[in-house]
Amino acid sequence: AGAKDDTFNVLDLAEYTKNRPWWRKIFAPNSGSSAEKYNVVTQLVIGGVSGWCTGFVFQKVGKLAATAVGGGFFLLQIANHTGYIKVNWNVVQRDVNKAKQQLKLHSSGDKMPPEVKSRVDEVIIFLKKNVILTGGFAGGFLIGMAS
Repeated sequence: AGAKDDTFNVLDLAEYTKNRPWWRKIFAPNSGSSAEKYNVVTQLVIGGVSGWCTGFVFQKVGKLAATAVGGGFFLLQIANHTGYIKVNWNVVQRDVNKAKQQLKLHSSGDKMPPEVKSRVDEVIIFLKKNVILTGGFAGGFLIGMAS
């Protein structure tokens, strides 16, 4: 007379795990992309600050590299002019032509190697999933390059 109608919900684990990314299965429910973990302002701040730092470092390293290359070229020209070194321009021209031919050969094939294509696809997927973070980084990078 007092029998209860016990009903149970059945959880199909195979169906449940099909819809979850592998990193969520391993790490935690909140280990997805930054768009899932942080709000928009936090993503913009993180992207902007890291972009500014990267841009600032690139600017400084770029100036240093340009100075080193320009100074080295200048010193080579002075050494050539004063007779310390002699440049065999025929050999230089031959090597430049050989390099041009190799570049034409490699650039004529429009196909990317599969490992490069897979990495490019991974980067594109990351950028699409984290568009706000990426936008903040790009803006910060440009500001860092300008400062």
